[in-house]
Amino acid sequence: MIKGRFGCKTDIGLVRASNEDKALSLIDADGNVLLVVCDGMGGYMKGDFASKIAQDILISGFNSKKKWLFPFQVSNWVSKIIKSINYSVYTEATDSDNFKGMGTTLVMAIFFKDNIYIANIGDSRCYMLQEDKVEQLTRDQTYVEYLLSHNKISADEKLTSKDRHALMNFIGKNKVVDYEYKVVKNERKTILLCSDGLYNNASDKQIFSALNSDERLDQKISTLIGIAKANGGTDNIAVSLWEPYKND
Repeated sequence: MIKGRFGCKTDIGLVRASNEDKALSLIDADGNVLLVVCDGMGGYMKGDFASKIAQDILISGFNSKKKWLFPFQVSNWVSKIIKSINYSVYTEATDSDNFKGMGTTLVMAIFFKDNIYIANIGDSRCYMLQEDKVEQLTRDQTYVEYLLSHNKISADEKLTSKDRHALMNFIGKNKVVDYEYKVVKNERKTILLCSDGLYNNASDKQIFSALNSDERLDQKISTLIGIAKANGGTDNIAVSLWEPYKND
């Protein structure tokens, strides 16, 4: 197993009245690491409640899970935990007028043995630091991404579309949840999870420079949040970060 350091932080930004983002970085007794970012939505308190439901279920589920021996146990756990989160958020949103319309994005990365297991619902992202850039490992589940994949708009039109923030999928949207899942090799490269409050207010070059610096991990997280706020801080910001030990 490739060992590393990890951490997370959220920030309210400069515009929002409340912080609806959540970030997690957990390790179990066997050294497996879980990183998570959730971006709640639905208006004041609704988004915060949805992302907190996800956070609480993930903490409880990760701390109480059985020992993993094989990759299929990881994928089974991911499936069960996402279904549990979606059921809880969907039920609360359906049964309570106070929380109607709430939901949350969810991106997670699990470090198990020599692989990283990534699940994504919505438009929070997972990046891998490469030699000269940051590579987006997840695909945004947005309307403009759907149009782009079907050649209905160009990449430039995607960046300026008025619908670029419209989600096609999120936790709590439907009774049955759909998510994207992939497995990548742990190649001793930095892994970043973040909400759109970061990447909408920081360019890929700025993110790369922060991750590629000689700062401590906690300083890198603060630098990323600082960049987003310096560029407007138009949304809540969530960052969860992992990097390998240099001498591992």
